Parts: sequence; C-alpha cells; structure tokens
Amino acid sequence: MLHIAILTGSTRPGRVNRQVADWVYLQLSNRQDATFEIVDIADYQLPLLDETVPAAFGEYAHEHTKRWAARIDTFDAFIFISPEYNHSTSAALKNALDYLSHEWSDKAAGLVGYGGSGGVRALEHLRPVLSHLKMADVSAQVLFSLFTDFENFSIFKPDARHIEELDIMTDQVISWGKALQTIRTSRNIAVS
Repeated sequence: MLHIAILTGSTRPGRVNRQVADWVYLQLSNRQDATFEIVDIADYQLPLLDETVPAAFGEYAHEHTKRWAARIDTFDAFIFISPEYNHSTSAALKNALDYLSHEWSDKAAGLVGYGGSGGVRALEHLRPVLSHLKMADVSAQVLFSLFTDFENFSIFKPDARHIEELDIMTDQVISWGKALQTIRTSRNIAVS
C-alpha cells in the first residue's frame, strides 16, 4: 500500500494552508488504497537553503537537512498544498523542495492550490520544478478560491464539489505512485 504525504506549502504566521491540508486528510483518511499523513514543513524549520554541496550528491551536512531527507524518503507519493503568493508558489515550499533531490525522484505528485484565482498560477510554476526533480505530477488538480471557499479569506469552508475533484486527483496519484514504485524497487535492486 502506498504511503502518501499531504505536504503543507506555507510557514506564514496566520496561514490557512494547514486548514486545507487538514481538510484533504479528512477527506482521504477513509480510503483503503493508500495511507495518508500530513507533513507540515513548518515543523522542520528549514532555513534558506544552507547546504554547500548540491542536493543531487546527497551529501547533507546539516542535521535539519538529514532529518528532512529521512522524512521525505519514507513516502511513495505527495499531495502538495500550495498557496499562491505573487502569481507563484511560496518561497517556503520551493526552499523545502530545493533541499533534496533523490528523495523526490520517481514519485507521484498531486497538486492542491488556493488563492485569488484558485492558486492555478502557483501550481503552473510548481509543475516544472517537480518535473526537474523527476516527479510525475498528475493532470487533475484541486483549486480553492479565497473568494468562494473561504469565509472572510481566513476560515476554510470549501464547496462540496471539491470532494469529487480531490478523489479524481488522488486516484491518479495512486495509479502513478504504484507504477513509479516499481521503478524505485528496480533501481534499488540494481544498486544492491
């Protein structure tokens, strides 16, 4: 069974990101085809990238990086919860991605965005980053509008239609995640 992280994409004080992540987890927690866990990047307190060796070499010097790498390596796939800040994803999420390389490779990714335009521009900026990290981002996505899915822009109250959207996206993540799991298994056998 796949183990999928619901990864928060904001560390901002007063963020609504965790509300969205909690809702996603609640909707998916009864599924029998995968296990889900929230990973809050705020808990890792990653400073602005401070590793001297590029992540592709996997030679991490700092304990916070080693802890982050060990955590991310345990997952088969991800659902990223991204805010839209200035027509892009958050610096905190980009920074968290930049810390690692191999730990993201050959894993599936689903995208959930929120913002004035549903976070669509943030997700479009996130896709090439994930591609470079050798992740397979699925085409279905979930977009929440600050105007219609939040009360006073701060209390998450999503429209019921998003449940079906989330299920479709998650089905794709699980399908791709299973396929990519075989690639990772083959790669690990070849290395042994």
